Amino acid sequence: MDFLRPASWEEALAAKAEHPTAVPIAGGTDVMVEINFDHRRPEYLLDLNRIGELSEWEVGQEKVRLGASVPYSSIMDHLRAELPGLALASHTVASPQIRNRGGVGGNLGTASPAGDAHPALLAADCEVEAESVRGTRLIPIDAFYTGVKRNALEPDELIRAVHIKKADGPQQYSKVGTRNAMVIAVCAFGIALHPETRTVRTGIGSAAPTPIRAKEAEDFLNAALEEGGFWDNGKIITPAIAKQFAALASGACNPIDDVRGTAKYRRHAVGIMARRTLGWTWEQYRGAGRTLEGAA
Repeated sequence: MDFLRPASWEEALAAKAEHPTAVPIAGGTDVMVEINFDHRRPEYLLDLNRIGELSEWEVGQEKVRLGASVPYSSIMDHLRAELPGLALASHTVASPQIRNRGGVGGNLGTASPAGDAHPALLAADCEVEAESVRGTRLIPIDAFYTGVKRNALEPDELIRAVHIKKADGPQQYSKVGTRNAMVIAVCAFGIALHPETRTVRTGIGSAAPTPIRAKEAEDFLNAALEEGGFWDNGKIITPAIAKQFAALASGACNPIDDVRGTAKYRRHAVGIMARRTLGWTWEQYRGAGRTLEGAA
């Protein structure tokens, strides 16, 4: 195994173009586990740790440009207001040591359905900035996951950053694991309210071959909220609406039985998480509305 250590982004792109099978490594959260257990033996490792810009972020008017190697701990400490769902997901990642090393780029590159960041990224809506010596392109998150641990990157491309829409409403994240820390998700659920467009987006992890959205559940809820005038009147969402949303979210899953949990349990847990996170986000939305009305 050869170890490539570029000193700049341009050198990294050149190395990836010359060695398309090279596996990028920054935090090493997933890659080193596979290597240590001899599940993977790449011909080349491409170390990106000397490229400082990958650990930087920029808050714009509408989006956050998050460098691929920005550690989860930095998201928790500095981007909680702009990216609340991703900050909550970051809290659930492994241990403090791993949160100080791992980043969203690694989750995206590995594309494991159990990656903690995926549900929050899907719910918030974002684009993945991929680059090669041929140029740069933005891949919508909905088109990024192409199969089990497969993504839309070309062999010569590297993930440079993720462009995530700043929260314009409450976001929540929930994860089920066999213990409270250092655990791979049995299943996970993310939800984001987008009052500006009067829509709701979701994300589900570890309950299908790829991270997915519960699109039928979203469509149902979007219609119910609009027809009932909920965005304007701020009323409590009825139990019937919440129950149907949860059932549709559960139905979106296509899980397997494995050592962490059964398919039946995963479907059940996703439904529970969908109902609870919907309740939490809607209460936040209603509370914000009452605060604004009181201030006026």
